[in-house]
Amino acid sequence: MITTQARRLPAAALLRMASMIILIGVLLTPALRASAVTSYSEPLQTAIGDLSVATEHRDGYERDKFNLWIDADDDGCDTRDEVLISEAEDAPDVGSGCSLSGGRWYSYYDGVSQTSTSDIDIDHVVPLAEAWDSGAGDWTADRREAYANDLDDYRTLVGVTDSVNQSKSDQDLAEWLPDQQQCRYLREYVAVKIRWTLAVDSAEKSAMEDLAAGCTNSTISVEIV
Repeated sequence: MITTQARRLPAAALLRMASMIILIGVLLTPALRASAVTSYSEPLQTAIGDLSVATEHRDGYERDKFNLWIDADDDGCDTRDEVLISEAEDAPDVGSGCSLSGGRWYSYYDGVSQTSTSDIDIDHVVPLAEAWDSGAGDWTADRREAYANDLDDYRTLVGVTDSVNQSKSDQDLAEWLPDQQQCRYLREYVAVKIRWTLAVDSAEKSAMEDLAAGCTNSTISVEIV
């Protein structure tokens, strides 16, 4: 079972992702390209400024081009299960076939705790369609699968109240914000964009800058994959 400290993809998947390092620099601004490393750490406002602005295209997008949910370590628990287990406020009992019973989950988007897994959706902080628009449309199927099931960075996937996730749908940060903890959402959204070398459109970047003006300028540290 993958823990919060070690949400890891199998070695084969990591090797496949290593082949994508050549993509780093295609969508990054010069400040990011110049680092020539896979680690990034800058204050929030600087990180927003480092995001590349590009026109978004949804041509060819289909949700099933992102393979959900895989069992990366073959322990019987798929990505959804792993997030539920690692994010639980009260740990659930894990039964045969990774069936979960009991437990409690806090949805920071709306400040509500849920006690049924059926009331929790696992949200991609940067939605799949938005990722496609921002660069994932040019990725290999393996890299899209890695993104859709990213357990190595807790900010990529988050358990939230299902109705709130449905209201968000595939909207980007300029189009939707949670009712609660908007600065946290901004930090995590920016971190995911940097981690996966995804661009932003001009409206998205403006919305980020406006929101960041009222947030603590805390450091965004992330491993680029």
